[in-house]
Amino acid sequence: MTDRPATEDAAETRPAASPLTGARARALVAAYGTAVGGLLVFLVFALAADNFLTVGNQFTILRQVSFLVVFSVGFTFALTTSELDLSFAAVASLAGVVCGGLVHHGYPWPLAVVAALAIGGVFGLANGLFVTRAKIPSLIATLATASIATGTAFALTEGVAWVGRWDKSFLWLGRGHVGGVPVLVVWMVVIALAAFFVMRQTRFGVWLTATGQADEAARLAGIPIRSMKVWGLALSGLFAGLGAVLLTASLSSAGPTSADDFLMKGIAAVLLGMTMFEPGRPNVPGTVVGALVIGVLSNGLVLLGAAYYVQEIVLGLIILASVALSASVLTKAAFTV
Repeated sequence: MTDRPATEDAAETRPAASPLTGARARALVAAYGTAVGGLLVFLVFALAADNFLTVGNQFTILRQVSFLVVFSVGFTFALTTSELDLSFAAVASLAGVVCGGLVHHGYPWPLAVVAALAIGGVFGLANGLFVTRAKIPSLIATLATASIATGTAFALTEGVAWVGRWDKSFLWLGRGHVGGVPVLVVWMVVIALAAFFVMRQTRFGVWLTATGQADEAARLAGIPIRSMKVWGLALSGLFAGLGAVLLTASLSSAGPTSADDFLMKGIAAVLLGMTMFEPGRPNVPGTVVGALVIGVLSNGLVLLGAAYYVQEIVLGLIILASVALSASVLTKAAFTV
């Protein structure tokens, strides 16, 4: 009998690679790869940009991101039910105009806050009814209501922003501090945690998720899918009103286009969030991290002296890359009624 080479014996005794190992590795990369990439971007700016790591600059990033997180979390609720809300930025501008106008003309600031939230909620509710009752695709319905909101904001202000020295109690909502921490950061954390709890720990959140993932199966299971879609869009509008209040208090001004820049950034944050933690699905942790990545990119590029248009190019690339993974979800959200 011929002796076999030692290498063949070693090959026979070596344990075979588990097929689960590769699958787990791919799952980990899919779930956390984007977040790790964001951390690497942070480290690059920390090394390349002067003053990036200072406490003051980090708080600046968080303050800037806080508005984006509020708007993006609202958009996340809508997209969770497979509906798009392209009106939230325009609705926020209108809500800010109403809020700022009331404060500017001497009305009690709590009334102004309630009015802004009501504006957002009414527009969100209208979007939901247009989609579920009138059977208008959310892409079309929310573009129409965005136009209505923008026109109304210009009509109220005649194109001129409300500016003034307003009630300090109102301004504290956007400029105050809690234990040395900017109050905007506190608002951001509280809102994100509350949204995460609702989505993951309540029946309402489960119903929203089920409606977006498999609406027919959800309907057969007894879930009121039309009501869930209305709620998703209504919450997006409500968060637009809330973000408008914080933005107005922070800027001490309100104009008919004050929140317009948040439309593409908000969508990008949610889409980027869909590439991590729960790949292909809207999720609150992903949205928050996506917003932070966008905030870090914007701040870092400014500190490096990059031209303003570079930020727009980077934002567009982020959206394209994110949509490549989430195309089926977005197509369903935009055109399915």
